[in-house]
Amino acid sequence: MKKIKLWAWGMVLIGLLVAPLAGCQHQSVTSRANQTDTWNKISQRKTLVVGLDDSFVPMGFRQKDGTLAGYDIDLARAVGKRLGLRISFQTIDWSMKETELRNGTIDLIWNGYTKTPARAKTVAFSHTYLKNKQILVSKKTTGITSPAQMQGKVVGLQSGSSGYTAYNDYPQYLKRYPRQAIQYDTFTNAFLDLNANRIQGMVIDSVYANYYIAHQKDPQSYRTLTVGFPSEDFAVGMRKGDRTLRRKINQVFTQMAHDGSLDRINQKWFGKPNQISFAAKK
Repeated sequence: MKKIKLWAWGMVLIGLLVAPLAGCQHQSVTSRANQTDTWNKISQRKTLVVGLDDSFVPMGFRQKDGTLAGYDIDLARAVGKRLGLRISFQTIDWSMKETELRNGTIDLIWNGYTKTPARAKTVAFSHTYLKNKQILVSKKTTGITSPAQMQGKVVGLQSGSSGYTAYNDYPQYLKRYPRQAIQYDTFTNAFLDLNANRIQGMVIDSVYANYYIAHQKDPQSYRTLTVGFPSEDFAVGMRKGDRTLRRKINQVFTQMAHDGSLDRINQKWFGKPNQISFAAKK
């Protein structure tokens, strides 16, 4: 019995010693991310590592041959070229994106990443380069023409997405109606369940929804609804300490807006010029 008690006390003491060390380690990683400007390191290796969810059409996704394509892919490569840097894309778990950034696994979050007050506490954002909004997508066969008609039904959300955040932060618009919300790793899987009627609606970025639906065999079978969520700004996320990188990316965005490069990328993917004005950006 004495041996058991001694062992138990030993484990308690180990726990008391390890917990502060883990907390200090986390604090040092966070402090480094918030204070260290890594531009010299990045410029020496001549590579920027971009984290993305490679199923987010049309921002960044895998084509049938496995190659990456998308609006953000084109934009990141164009910015990298002007900075004299190679862009290395790294697929990540989208729900862990800020952790990957803080730990230095990636340098940028660049994949339809929405500016939010909560994210701004831990991430530095570039200028806004694209507008977006969260919408509700359903199949017309369900007869859903308003948020209230999701009463008692099942809604799909992507884990860690701005749609998930909006759904929970503004419950008056939609959350009060469904009986259940299911989280998905990717919107692709959510669409599979929507098509199979396992869910009756999904909250999704308008840029993704409009592109995805337009490329389906029967686009007219879907209905999109604006439910009241605030409009969103897409921007590049980076560590707070990377002030030089942020300044350089913002300068390139302004250049691309003024010389028409940004409009050409928008025309390619959305068939219309960019709606963001960079005239007043510094």
